[in-house]
Amino acid sequence: MAVDGISFKAEPGEVLGFLGPNGAGKSTTMKLIAGFLVPSEGSARVCGHDVQSDPMAARRALGYLPEGAPSYGEMTPRSLLSFIADLRGLRGAHRRQRLDFVISRLALESVLGQSVETLSKGFRRRLGLAMAIVHDPAALILDEPTDGLDPNQKHEVRALISELAKERTLLVSTHILEEVESVCTRAIIIARGKILADDTPSGLLARSRYHNAISLQPVDSIAARAALDGMPGVSGFELDERLSRLYVFPQGRTLSQEAVAERLRQRAVAFSGLRPEHGRLDEVFRRITAEGVER
Repeated sequence: MAVDGISFKAEPGEVLGFLGPNGAGKSTTMKLIAGFLVPSEGSARVCGHDVQSDPMAARRALGYLPEGAPSYGEMTPRSLLSFIADLRGLRGAHRRQRLDFVISRLALESVLGQSVETLSKGFRRRLGLAMAIVHDPAALILDEPTDGLDPNQKHEVRALISELAKERTLLVSTHILEEVESVCTRAIIIARGKILADDTPSGLLARSRYHNAISLQPVDSIAARAALDGMPGVSGFELDERLSRLYVFPQGRTLSQEAVAERLRQRAVAFSGLRPEHGRLDEVFRRITAEGVER
C-alpha cells in the first residue's frame, strides 16, 4: 500500500510543504490528486471538482509539475510551450501574454530554439515549471520544483512560488528542509503512506530539542560547561566538535541569552558567537519519521 488513509485540505494563499523520506507516498499522493493515478478508494477534490467524477474541470484548475519534469525531447521550449498553451485552450492576446510571462519569469529566452533533450537539468526543471503555470491555474502541485537548480535559480523559483501563492493553493513536495522554512506556510510529514505531522514550520521547529537553546563558541569547552553547570534554567549541554560550538539546553522555559553571557563573564570564560537557536527541522524530521508515530 503506497498511501494509507491520508486526509488533508489546503486553502488558497497557502503553500503546503509535503515532506517524507523516499518511498513515503508523496509522489503517489500528488499523482492521485492530479488524476494521473486512480485511487483504489477515497477521493480528492481540486477547487471543488472531484478528480474522478469531474476530471476535466479538476485538471483545468490545476497546474502540475511531476517528478523529473518530463517533456518531449525532440521539441524546443518555444514549440513545447506553444503546444501546452494550445492544449490549455489559451487564445489571442491572453495566450501571448501568458507565454511571454512564463518565458521571462523562468528565464528561458536563451534556450527557446534548442531541442529539449540538449537542455541542462536546471533548464528542464524551469521549462517544466513554465508548462505547469502557463494557463495561470488556481491550484499548483509542484514535485521537487528546485531539483537540479543552482543556488541563484533556487532563489528565483522560491520567489516565484511565494508570488504565485498570494492568490493560489500550492502543494510543494521537497526534500530541501530550508525550502520549507523559506516558502511554506504549513508542512505535512508523511512516512509509510501515513501523515505523521501537520503543522506550521515554526510549530515543527518548536518540537526540536534545539528550540530556545543557546549556542556559543567557547575557547575552552570544558571550562564553559563547568561554568554553566548548575545554572538555573540549564538542563544540559552538547558539543559540536566539527563547528566547535557548545549548545546549552533550557529547562522547561526560555533560557536568557544575557544570563548565559553574564555567567561566563563572571567566571572569566572566553567565548564568541553566542546566539539563540530556533530549532532544526532536520532533527525533527528524522525523529518523527524514524518513530513513525502520528502526532
